[in-house]
Amino acid sequence: MLNTSSTEPVVAGSASVHEEIEAPVADAGLDVSRIKQDFPILQRQIFGRRLVYLDNAATSQKPQSVIDAISDYYSGYNSNVHRGVHTLAAEATAAYEDARKKVAAFINGDDPKSIIFTRNTTESINLVAHSWGRRHLFPNDEIVLTAMEHHSNIVPWQLLAKDVGCKIRVLDITDDGYLRLDRLEELLNDKTRLVAFTHVSNALGTINPVRQIADAAHTHGALVLIDGAQGMPHDSVDVEAMGADFFACSPHKALGPTGVGVLWTRRDLLEEMDPFLGGGEMIRDVSFERSTWAAVPHKFEAGTPSIADVIGLGAAIDYLDTLGMDNIRAHEQAVIAYTLERLRELPFLTVYGPDDPRHRCGLVSFNDNDIHPHDLGTVVDRHGVAIRAGHHCAKPLMHRLGLVASARASFYVYNDMEDVDSLVEALYEARKVFDLPTT
Repeated sequence: MLNTSSTEPVVAGSASVHEEIEAPVADAGLDVSRIKQDFPILQRQIFGRRLVYLDNAATSQKPQSVIDAISDYYSGYNSNVHRGVHTLAAEATAAYEDARKKVAAFINGDDPKSIIFTRNTTESINLVAHSWGRRHLFPNDEIVLTAMEHHSNIVPWQLLAKDVGCKIRVLDITDDGYLRLDRLEELLNDKTRLVAFTHVSNALGTINPVRQIADAAHTHGALVLIDGAQGMPHDSVDVEAMGADFFACSPHKALGPTGVGVLWTRRDLLEEMDPFLGGGEMIRDVSFERSTWAAVPHKFEAGTPSIADVIGLGAAIDYLDTLGMDNIRAHEQAVIAYTLERLRELPFLTVYGPDDPRHRCGLVSFNDNDIHPHDLGTVVDRHGVAIRAGHHCAKPLMHRLGLVASARASFYVYNDMEDVDSLVEALYEARKVFDLPTT
């Protein structure tokens, strides 16, 4: 599991904790050939070759059931939610709020009213920075981040720090991609108000020991925000067991549609937070002298929401529940183990992040020592293989590793060993294109 208490098998940056992690489990029986048939886009050919989609950390593909759920809404009961008494409005509202309940159950959020729908993880974190941070942070207060954060978990806090005068401190990583937890206590003190960190690195795949970090933060009276964008799609999430106070994720990385994000927040915090946006839907009463706010969660969902996307999210959760998150995690561990094994056969590659697949989520970043990542990504695309190339919205991490960019292959439920072999073949072919040796 990625998300359990400090006694569970999670990465802590020391050999003793590494040894506690259970060995990778063989593929738990996901029928990938059948699963592929559920995704219309995977039937495409790219430059005459079957599509091998390995850019899932950016966004996943969507099964037919999610596409149908969105289409059914628009074709069968398209209406705004919460505002009408007619049949279509009632049906749309029921489907929308049913999705909220599914999300709460999926992350063990207990109270569905603690689920706020946003546009993405980025907006969720900005909401916390604006609605909680501007009320609770003051000059010389401190926020602790880590060196492996996505820009979405850096820039909002920089903007807040500029406005209120608080300070940002950063927990470093080791050269092989683990957090320097031996230095965490040096950063925490009575000025620490928030520790905000990623569950899984989007550029290294490192799985972080969320409960251990959360417990340390809470000991100093700080709150904890977890960026779950890369963790939530790949294993069971339990925000209570994590020790989270805020948890943000982007369901479009978990088979859901783009345009909808999730923020879970402790109910007591939501009650005291100010609205992020003002307008329709989020009010209880309005006059030209003053306004009062609707109850949570509606206080934070101003205007017409992304109704179709939220309903599609509900269908995505149904699909993942059918597969089983434990099965998904086991399958991905097997695929990652095989990927690392195959990539180690290529002497011209440098692979970044943990060597042990038990400490990784479903992605591997690497570079060809002689080919720029952008050129590499362009050439392998000619072989039907879609990978990411760039700084992955993690420039401080790239600087820490001495890189400008890297290539990234990221996997999901419809990827298998054959896809890994196609990647390796394409990497060999790229060497040939540039007339470079392959041994």
